[in-house]
Parts: sequence; C-alpha cells; structure tokens
Amino acid sequence: MAFTRWDPIRDLLAIQQRLDPFAAGPAGWTPPVDLHETADRYVVRAEVPGLRREDLDIRVHDSHLTLSGTRRDGTPCEQYHRIERGRGAFSRTFKLPVAVDVEGITADLKDGVLMVNVPKAQDDVPRRVQVS
Repeated sequence: MAFTRWDPIRDLLAIQQRLDPFAAGPAGWTPPVDLHETADRYVVRAEVPGLRREDLDIRVHDSHLTLSGTRRDGTPCEQYHRIERGRGAFSRTFKLPVAVDVEGITADLKDGVLMVNVPKAQDDVPRRVQVS
C-alpha cells in the first residue's frame, strides 16, 4: 500500500478542469497593458487584437487616462464548446502622477497593439537649474 500526501489545491484544480466546459463566457475582458515613463512622456501599449480604430475610445481627465472599447463577436454559433478569447466591452483607467499636455496626446493602432504617447506638461518636465 502506497501513501500519497493530500493536496487540496490539486483537487480544486481537477474540479475546475472538469467544470470548465460548462463555464459561462466572461462578461468582458481586460487587455494587457504596459505603461512606462520617459523624461518627457508616458507611453502606453495595450494588446487589443481584432479591434478597429472606431472600436476604441481614449480619454484624459484630471490626470486619469482611460482606454475603453468593445470587441464584437460576429461569429454566429448555436453552441460554444469553449470560450477563451474575451469579448464585449473593456475599460482601463490609469492615474498619471504629473500633469500632461492633453493637446499633444497621440495614439496609433498597428498589428493589434495600441500605442498611446502622453507628453508631460512642460511645467512638470524636470530641468536642471544652474547655480551662479
């Protein structure tokens, strides 16, 4: 007789795998986003495959950048056996720590990657002060 140590996580994962085919699809989805800062701007990259420019909405208000959009599923189907690609609406909001130049914001969508350049306001860009 061999003894095996009981692992509750393993059992929960096995139950989840058995129930997965019956799980309802997600109500929305969350695209992965990278946000990094340079000396004069913030750069946001979001993976939004399948979206067109008119499906996206980008807004800036009170140092908050909001990316939102909707992925439509145009595939008619009577019964799904598995749904792993998110669909429907999404919204992501990011707080930017310094004031930004709203008029200078640009966005580009290429190969399913949305890239948003958000320049910092000139008053908030660090500058070196000469000591006399």
